[in-house]
Amino acid sequence: MKPDFYETLGVKKGASKEEIKSAYRKQAMQWHPDRNKSADAEEKFKEINEAYEVLSNDQKKTAYDQYGHTAFDPNAGGNFGGHTYTQQNGPFDFTWQSSNGGQQGADFDFGGFSNPFDIFEQFFGGTGGVNFGGQSRRQVPTYKIQISFLDAALGCEKEVNIDGSEKKIKIPAGVDDGQRIKFTNFNLYIDVLPDKVFKRDGNDVYVSQNITISQAILGDVIEVPTLTDKLKIRVKSGTQPNTLVRLRGQGIKDVSGYGVGDLYIRLNIVIPYRLSAKQKQLIKELDL
Repeated sequence: MKPDFYETLGVKKGASKEEIKSAYRKQAMQWHPDRNKSADAEEKFKEINEAYEVLSNDQKKTAYDQYGHTAFDPNAGGNFGGHTYTQQNGPFDFTWQSSNGGQQGADFDFGGFSNPFDIFEQFFGGTGGVNFGGQSRRQVPTYKIQISFLDAALGCEKEVNIDGSEKKIKIPAGVDDGQRIKFTNFNLYIDVLPDKVFKRDGNDVYVSQNITISQAILGDVIEVPTLTDKLKIRVKSGTQPNTLVRLRGQGIKDVSGYGVGDLYIRLNIVIPYRLSAKQKQLIKELDL
């Protein structure tokens, strides 16, 4: 039996596109045959890409959610199948399917899967010196650079030592930890340092903000950090612990240009450790 696509990527059914994309990136980095030399890396890598191609496409995902793997198996009555191809990628032989168009007259494609390296290149900018279709790629050196969370989120210019000479390069907004940027004569591996304030999930950003009990009960206007500035938001009266406030479009710009994520403010209600006798008496009188 084919493994469940959601289990393959390690996400729950109903996961958002950003959650699916984030899970794919992590799995692909872990199991790519250039990086992982275990015996089952090739097969695992194919499964990961197959799962992503379906779950990242709204129409394919809908078909999979309704019919499972039979949606793409013409022998199971789904009639969504296609032609099978095999291509050599370096030492690895990959077999995949190309859709025959599914049902006649349909204006969408339920079908098959592209070369598994295609998605990886879309995210990570290439696979080094791997052969594609028998044509050898020129091996280029890869350099590593550490940048801050905000530099990765907003983009920056950095001086990098390449073959003994300093080069000024532009790093686009939205790059993520572990991504690789292709330049003419070299690749640049991005190592993003963790941030004390901001946490990233796909293109969304999360911030924890402490508020007092009185602020939670009565409401207030507080100042919260964003990627570029500080912003005032209103805390509603009766706010509960761990409430998430969503600020649309205040997240990270997609590195491929597909929109901008959101900023989520998690409101943590701080319980005081010590109270004066008067404060204790007032709380008792309130009988909260």
